[in-house]
Amino acid sequence: MRIGLLTEGGYPYATGEARLWCDRLVRGLPQHEFELYALSRSAEQERTRVLLPEHVTRVRTAPLWAPADDGRTYSRRERRRFADCFRELVHGVCAGEAPAFAAGLYGLAGLARDQGGLYAALRSESAVRAVESACRAPGAGRTVQAAQVPDLLEFVDELERMLRPLSLDWYEEPGNLGAVDICHAAAGGVAALPGLLAKRFFGVPLLVTEYGVQLRAHYLDQSQEARPAVRALLAAFHIRLAGEIYAQADLLTPGNAHARRWQERCGATRDRLRTVYPGMEADRFATVGEAVDCGDPETLVWVGRIEPAKDLIALLHAFAEVRRAVPRTRLRIFATAVAPGYLADCRSLAAQLFPDEAVDAVTVGENPVTFEEIGGPEAPSPAEAYGAGRVVVLSSVIEGFPITLAEAMFCGRATVSTDVGAVREVIGGTGLVVPPRNPRALADACLSLLGDPERAQRLGAAARARALELFTVEQNVTAFQEIYLRLLARGSARPDGEVPFAQPAEARVPGHWTSPTWATVPEATV
Repeated sequence: MRIGLLTEGGYPYATGEARLWCDRLVRGLPQHEFELYALSRSAEQERTRVLLPEHVTRVRTAPLWAPADDGRTYSRRERRRFADCFRELVHGVCAGEAPAFAAGLYGLAGLARDQGGLYAALRSESAVRAVESACRAPGAGRTVQAAQVPDLLEFVDELERMLRPLSLDWYEEPGNLGAVDICHAAAGGVAALPGLLAKRFFGVPLLVTEYGVQLRAHYLDQSQEARPAVRALLAAFHIRLAGEIYAQADLLTPGNAHARRWQERCGATRDRLRTVYPGMEADRFATVGEAVDCGDPETLVWVGRIEPAKDLIALLHAFAEVRRAVPRTRLRIFATAVAPGYLADCRSLAAQLFPDEAVDAVTVGENPVTFEEIGGPEAPSPAEAYGAGRVVVLSSVIEGFPITLAEAMFCGRATVSTDVGAVREVIGGTGLVVPPRNPRALADACLSLLGDPERAQRLGAAARARALELFTVEQNVTAFQEIYLRLLARGSARPDGEVPFAQPAEARVPGHWTSPTWATVPEATV
């Protein structure tokens, strides 16, 4: 089977979870051929390509960061065709009309397929005027209607980048995306656009996996300093694109129920949704998870990226309450990445709340809160960071799938988490959950586990068992293997109506056990 894997800013270039889960999937299915079609976000990213296995037979990359002017100019007839399609597209964006958006999108894709790239046309004055007309038309939102010339120019510039996959040469040539058995988009949004076109023009089944919903990520990533009209136009475009992807995909595989709810709100139907949890390498945490020692009973551990969404400010205030009740408690904060300004704020608050303490008049004082990095001398690996304490804390106000929480579960640690994103779904009753932005509740939950070591140990053991059941690489790869076969079978039904792979192979083994009439045999003769 040939799988066309579509990525944006991820595999095989970027680091982090976006790359890791694709790499684990590809390496876990060596019986299939994979072709990678990657949209890159920077020149620096393209220099970090990972070593690929032999069954990855092709890698094609298109930059979203570099100019894409192919020197193509349209004739008068082609310009009229572009104007009609582009007018429909931006009308669908501004007025929120999905049919107009889809008609315009596929019309532009057909034009690019017939006549060449859209770069010059999308950056033309006529494109800006079409956006302005759509913004002023009845049905457009108030913020969009207030768009000025700088807003229109900025939006058109961003729109050209997002629509760049329409002009790629990934579809027509023999052996390209139009000839694969399945298109698997590793994210929604722009990454899935090539899959939409392969399905539209060549009938290739489209599978879309979202471990973090791209529409939600767009909302969270928008800078508050951006112009309001530009934010509104970009949000409207992403809403319409997400709706079209969810309407056309043969199957959507959200990584958790939180992502699934977002997809359903954007129009995805339940009969085409199947939750597939991300796969993680359980062996990395086996030593800590299976150890008899459950970590320092007086230490709380936090692991993750130090940034405002993780709300370490609330955690530090909660820890102040914990210290008042249990003075010997320590908090160890392990950073996987850092937002420098926010780290400075957290260090300053920790110094104010917890002055350095010394056991006597000649000993150097120490702060009960430490900021450390994964890979340092005391925590060379994530597993050893989680193993430093008995209780792991997650204090976020925004989460998708909480990777660090699942890792703590693999390590057999009891957890205290804020009720955001997919947290409640991930822990499934094996940890304590409190409201976000509530330091008092966070402190009370930590104290309850610190004061009851046996309960913490029981919860940690249950958490590890749950993680091993649901979040391993093996379960993830097995799920996608089944999905690939089902999608291929759905598109390969034979004239006699028989669907390949509809029954497992063992159902065809000769003998009365697989005969349709075995159930009618008298009980004494079976």
